[in-house]
Amino acid sequence: MADRHRTHLAVPPWSMALLAMFSVQLGSALSVGLIDDVGPAGTAWLRLTMGALVFVVLVRPSVRSLRRADLPVVLGLGVATGLMTLSFLAALDRIDLGTAVAIEFLGPLTVAAVRSGSRRGLLLPLLALAGVVLLTEPWHGDVDPAGVGFAALGAVGWACYILLTQHVGDRFAGVDGLAFTIPVAALTAAVVGVPQAAGHLSPGIVATALGLALLLPCLPFALEMLALRRMTPLAFGTLMALEPAIGALLGLVVLGQQPGVLQVLGVALVVTAGAAAQRGGLREPMVTPDQDVLT
Repeated sequence: MADRHRTHLAVPPWSMALLAMFSVQLGSALSVGLIDDVGPAGTAWLRLTMGALVFVVLVRPSVRSLRRADLPVVLGLGVATGLMTLSFLAALDRIDLGTAVAIEFLGPLTVAAVRSGSRRGLLLPLLALAGVVLLTEPWHGDVDPAGVGFAALGAVGWACYILLTQHVGDRFAGVDGLAFTIPVAALTAAVVGVPQAAGHLSPGIVATALGLALLLPCLPFALEMLALRRMTPLAFGTLMALEPAIGALLGLVVLGQQPGVLQVLGVALVVTAGAAAQRGGLREPMVTPDQDVLT
């Protein structure tokens, strides 16, 4: 048993979280073209459906392994993932990637601040909010309220996703839990995604969606679930502070979305707020009897 616990430390959880962030933001940047073809909801549905198929084929989950007590958290994570994906892609259709990520990051940052148990920690979301104001520059009057609103809804979904992912990761071995939750997320997105994508599908679009699904949700969701077995929500949410910077960088490199001076300062404030929320991090994993030793 001691050897199994040592293998958990072989792959640092923060490295898995960082790789997941790059995969998420690259997948988001590359999804812009698909959004133009089938809309944000259609893109969310296609990506999640392709991701669900990948997990079901590779993991082959046994429905019999589901206990009645598992159903609420599995369904909750699936619905939260679907709504988070729908909201973020709807925001990305209206505002630039760096701004959308910074607003959405308010969700995990709030989780980190509340879990810190410190009054000073509760001020950090306000610092990040100041950064978001600099990013959106509402005094120019050209801010997209719908885009900001969708990103804010995504922030709520992301906060729920972090907390529920840890619970699902503790209940199932390896990434088995994702083979149950991602299909639920795909069904959630299908409610608005299927009507939006109908009449626009082609073999090329389906193939593109499959490729994007490997970048998001397959790779990052699996890495995040494994990382959250070894990290507290506080530590994980804090590490996510880098995500707005990664989003802004890939928005510049992939999409040519060049931020202004105030927007760069806004990203810096959001990242600073997230970094300042750090108060600790590793947790002892709950090892299931057949859990993969690499997790």
